[in-house]
Amino acid sequence: MRGVDPLSSLLNGIRAEGSVVSHAVLTAPWTIRFADDAPLTMISVLRGGGTLLLPDGTERAVGAGDTAIVSGSAPFHLADDPTTADRSHAAYEIACFTTDTECASQELGGIHWGADSEEATALIVGAYRASGHRHERLLRALPPVLVIKEDVETCAWLETAAVDAAQLSAGSQALMDRLLDWALVCTLRTWFDQVGADAPSWYRGLTDPVLAPALRAFHDRPAETWTVASLATRAGVSRALFAKRFTQLMGRPPLAYLTECRMDEAAALLTDTDLSVAQIGRSVGYADAFGFSAAFKRHKGQSPSTFRAAAA
Repeated sequence: MRGVDPLSSLLNGIRAEGSVVSHAVLTAPWTIRFADDAPLTMISVLRGGGTLLLPDGTERAVGAGDTAIVSGSAPFHLADDPTTADRSHAAYEIACFTTDTECASQELGGIHWGADSEEATALIVGAYRASGHRHERLLRALPPVLVIKEDVETCAWLETAAVDAAQLSAGSQALMDRLLDWALVCTLRTWFDQVGADAPSWYRGLTDPVLAPALRAFHDRPAETWTVASLATRAGVSRALFAKRFTQLMGRPPLAYLTECRMDEAAALLTDTDLSVAQIGRSVGYADAFGFSAAFKRHKGQSPSTFRAAAA
């Protein structure tokens, strides 16, 4: 089975499932309180705009064409203006994960759906469930809120798809869930590209012409016995040049990075699967359970069994 790159692997732990406000249209004054306890919430503004009010007091304006991703499980607000959040008569709440898995329009306290006045604000919102611990490395790399500007054609296409899905025809929920998954990947890739040198090292490496082939080979086959020499061969450069470039760009030597990735993957498998410690060790490149357990304890501070029990 072919492996996946680091970003794909991390995103596999976060999915939109039954939590979509597919096409909310609001007329001022209005406030939406997001209380999903979700690790990521994505808001695409198709028309109009508002202000994000984060728990730490940060305010971030978003307008037509903006897609915002808010990380962290604390409740936050989106309002037509910062003072609207105090007007309880115009407040709506989205909390699909805290009650049941359905988030039907009639449960949202008066938010209108579908086509409406051009003066109204139109949004597509997705709250993302977390599956185990695989997503944590991604969340550590993200700011509390990031905003990406989309082009007009993309917004028009998203709105058309949302209006179609809001008709509640067969498969509409699955359509919107997958649409939001696609939009999340595109938004994060765009943001990582824009931040450049401030992007996490595992992402920068994937865009480097020397390191990328070696990193993809490792992430495709993490159980293989990789060495600096074999990775350098994949990169098509000398061992010394590869080690130097890797350390400069990634912030640590190649084998330290490989061990970190293997231990993160092992931690996800310990919490998300019923595989034995020996099976997990083999899947991340260790021939026996004892060697894997020793490496895991050095890296995580707990034995695999203790780590699994604590996460249960």
